Amino acid sequence: MHRFPLQQYLKSTHGACSRPARSFSAAVLIMTTLLWPFAMGGHEAHGQGAKPSGAAKDEGTKTSKPVSTKPAERDKKRPAAPVPPAVRDYSSRNFLMHTDLPPDEAKDLLTRLETMLGLISKYWGKPNRTTIEMYVVKDLAIWPPGSIEPRGLASIEGGAGVTLGQTAFLGTEAVDAKAIVYSVADRGTPQHEAVHAYCLLNFGRTGPIWYSEGMAEMGQYWKDKDFSVSIHPVVFDYLKSSPPKSLDEIIAPGQTTGDSWQNYAWRWALCHLLANNTNYAARFRPLGLSLLSSKPGSFELTYGPAAKEINFEYQFFLKHLEQGFRADLCSWDWNTKAVTVKGTASVQSKIDAKKGWQASRLLAKEGETYQFTPTGTWKLTAEGEAISPASTEGETGRLAGVLFNDYELSEPFVIDIAQGWTAPSDGALYLRCQEGWGALQDNTGTVTVKIKRAAENSRESGIKEASKP
Repeated sequence: MHRFPLQQYLKSTHGACSRPARSFSAAVLIMTTLLWPFAMGGHEAHGQGAKPSGAAKDEGTKTSKPVSTKPAERDKKRPAAPVPPAVRDYSSRNFLMHTDLPPDEAKDLLTRLETMLGLISKYWGKPNRTTIEMYVVKDLAIWPPGSIEPRGLASIEGGAGVTLGQTAFLGTEAVDAKAIVYSVADRGTPQHEAVHAYCLLNFGRTGPIWYSEGMAEMGQYWKDKDFSVSIHPVVFDYLKSSPPKSLDEIIAPGQTTGDSWQNYAWRWALCHLLANNTNYAARFRPLGLSLLSSKPGSFELTYGPAAKEINFEYQFFLKHLEQGFRADLCSWDWNTKAVTVKGTASVQSKIDAKKGWQASRLLAKEGETYQFTPTGTWKLTAEGEAISPASTEGETGRLAGVLFNDYELSEPFVIDIAQGWTAPSDGALYLRCQEGWGALQDNTGTVTVKIKRAAENSRESGIKEASKP
């Protein structure tokens, strides 16, 4: 049984979700003070850092684009002089950022933050309702003493980030929230933290640790209309070289935030799979919304009946993980039924070049030889040369197969169209275009494959039938 400590989390006086430091990136810590119950008029702001004092800054009205940082008195006809390092304010539609980043880097970060926020607010169906304030630090030596809240300062000094927040509740409903981000200025931490801040400000919660940190890790990688895997190389190498952590371990209750960046990698893997795989994505979003609200919800209630299927696809995802892997294109077909073929009967399927394993409709029998008749061609790139799956030049682009039996897969194999194929064991046959798992999405074309028993098998079967008394 998998139970998430949602109610325990809500009723606690203090809660924390942190992202541990790792060798290649900063860590993240989110500390949340929860008031239970909410007393009208008694909402106190905790964890708010003061604005930098005595630092140069450029003020601007809120707009969808970062404000210009050019001094008003600058002669525009003269070459732009280097902007001296200083703490400045930058604003966009949803963010107010205090940072010592150079203007071009600050603008780029705001653009990425706005893009990410648009994607996550669309995903959760809840537009951001208030400005997200952030302190993003590149060089602490530039910041005046006392300009950063002590808890934020301690986290940044440790090469990390922190979102300090407070949520006020009326019964079980969040009625008010505040959150401020303090982050080092690396590539991913500000975006990870912004996801936490968005959830706190708009839902009053971030959810159980596996969901909170898994989705925040996704946040730093999300791109518009791009569902492919694109993660930090160190995270990728760790997931590829490590024994898979079980689903029970990932979603177990009682976990502590900030345990390890390795645990964050497994949480990302599960959330990425469930959010993108077409078998589970439609249920994952409602589950997330329930975890972010006072409504009851749990992994076991949502996915319990499909536990074997999810575990199979999770293990498959980790085994074949590549940069560019598309979980939506590699979702397993659990609905198509495989059948045996007798005599001259045949089965037929359409195999899409850009998808993973697809059902052939054949239930193969050990020792039986089958003939394949493909019709059509496919391309490995949109502008590439059309390839027949019967081609004998190399393996890429040919028709590949694998046998599925009781949630286990055989070793994959390339099918020799001319010679036929003899089943090494019983199982449902799945087919695909032979291509790297991270390179499928730009393939084009569909091939129709007809499968029947080889003539020798049919003749032997007929002899056996005729010899029966």
